[in-house]
Amino acid sequence: MAIKPTSELLKMLNQGVARELQVSVQYMLQHFKMERILRKVRKENILLEGTTYESLGGILKQMAIEEMKHLADIMERIYYLGGKATTKSDKPQIGENLKDFMEFGYKAEEEALELYRKVITEAEKIGDWETAEMFKEIYRQEEEHLYTFEEYLTVDITEPEGPEDVPTDSVKIYTDDYFELLNKAVAAEISAIVQYTNQHEKASKLALRKKEKPMEVIKSKNKASVISDLLKEVFMKEMDHLEMISERIYLLGGEAVYNPYPLPVIGETVDDFLRLDKKAEDYAIVLYRQIVAEATKLGDTVTKRMFESILEDEDQHYWMFDDYF
Repeated sequence: MAIKPTSELLKMLNQGVARELQVSVQYMLQHFKMERILRKVRKENILLEGTTYESLGGILKQMAIEEMKHLADIMERIYYLGGKATTKSDKPQIGENLKDFMEFGYKAEEEALELYRKVITEAEKIGDWETAEMFKEIYRQEEEHLYTFEEYLTVDITEPEGPEDVPTDSVKIYTDDYFELLNKAVAAEISAIVQYTNQHEKASKLALRKKEKPMEVIKSKNKASVISDLLKEVFMKEMDHLEMISERIYLLGGEAVYNPYPLPVIGETVDDFLRLDKKAEDYAIVLYRQIVAEATKLGDTVTKRMFESILEDEDQHYWMFDDYF
């Protein structure tokens, strides 16, 4: 007999989605921000301090990857149970230094463990052993994250010192308006990642339907399964874009801001996905052309070349979605 999830279980699963979205972005942006902290390291301690901070940056990146995997697993389970995964995220807390990173991470993991204990209890109550076992494994990994943050919180990590940043002529071109424009790109990439990840999992569920055409039977694939694979490929590329853009913002002295826009929209069918994703790519292409033009005007050739490269990817994504529509 198929499991009939309670409304309470589906609600908690979506709370898990919102939390996993939060921490995956939170840890990734903290990882990107680590580059700015590293630039403040005193030269006489560059080996020691650099090793310490680079190690912490690597830990945050690995955690972000693990949280993205949790996100995908929970979304997949929601769709399997007949629910609808949310696109809304709890608000990430980034912070200004390593102490902030560790404290915010510890708090987030504590909240996760509390929620996931409830999920396991509710799942076991209705005999949903698959969900319970999945969350027991996620719980184990979140507990490891908690202990990692706890370990670093007990260590006296002195913030690196260095000369105060005095803006020179070469960096005075990076105004608040310029950073606002670059952060629109961050917002677009985060929105796309959430949208495509959600659609990937939903398409996986749609792919389980009975094959309707001879070629589908022969190849053991249908349109939904093909699009699911395509979306996974695309959202991984968007993750690369997010990393490139965020690191550039921090390198230039700005702050990467979490504010997804346009808001992710999922759709109900594979054709909905393709139509909505073409629209998302179209928005990104127009925005990134604007950024290239502004970077050219300012003489910021590095940012210009970076966005020209990203534009090539987005243009390819647009036409890939168009091919299947």
